[in-house]
Amino acid sequence: MTKLRISTAAGVFDAIAEGPAEGRPVLLLHGFPQTGLAWRRQIEALAADGFRVVAPDQRGYSPGVRPDRPEDYRMGALVDDVVAITEELGWATFDLVGHDWGGAVAWWTADAHPGRVRTLTIVSTPHPRALAGALRTDTDQRERSQYMLDWRETPATEERMLADDAHLLRTVYAGKVPQASADVYVRQLSQPGALTAALNWYRSGRPDGTIGVIDVPTLYVWSTKDTAFGPAASEATGQWVGGPYRFETLHDVSHWIPEEAPEALNGLLLEHLRAHRA
Repeated sequence: MTKLRISTAAGVFDAIAEGPAEGRPVLLLHGFPQTGLAWRRQIEALAADGFRVVAPDQRGYSPGVRPDRPEDYRMGALVDDVVAITEELGWATFDLVGHDWGGAVAWWTADAHPGRVRTLTIVSTPHPRALAGALRTDTDQRERSQYMLDWRETPATEERMLADDAHLLRTVYAGKVPQASADVYVRQLSQPGALTAALNWYRSGRPDGTIGVIDVPTLYVWSTKDTAFGPAASEATGQWVGGPYRFETLHDVSHWIPEEAPEALNGLLLEHLRAHRA
């Protein structure tokens, strides 16, 4: 894979890329606590099928875009990063894929810029309105999401996560992320200020404005062993998609779908992209 440095007004994003320069463009957005490397198996599969694939290390994960204030990680800024990256790459339209926090950014980007997003693929993360509804009415989802509130404590969270060779941070991967990849993530997040920047996504406050119904063709992939997102929000997500919609459930797979079940995800993703070529 090729390493890229993508310059924007916000700073320089590190990224990995593969596939022919003239290929149909696909942007992959990672979540916490990972980097663009989380998509390596998807990058390989998509590039082999002729797509041009780029997976950036998002705001806070790229050293060149690591502001100090939590408010600099509000959703509006994260969506602006997607727009700036794709404009720098020269992509008028693109297919957008996101997992975990990257999935949240992808939902909001598709809402704000539907004319630029050809297709949307979301892994794990329910539509924000579906998640909000579940948090109001579903005890199970409230319990699953408690960690989001706990991690807002600073600097205590960082100290706990990085103590004892980042033992607590490593437990987040639940043994489902390859050890070599987990080592890379931990090494990167152990750099001064890096983990605080990643946790600032949780500390930034509620998004500005509201998100509506998504009209672009959407594939949503959820897994039954996901500890962060339960069935209530996931099953309600289809109510917030007005365009062509496909909901797929992977059984006995954890939250870490791209790395734990790459073949299953790659097959679904390629089917989705091929079905919506226009």
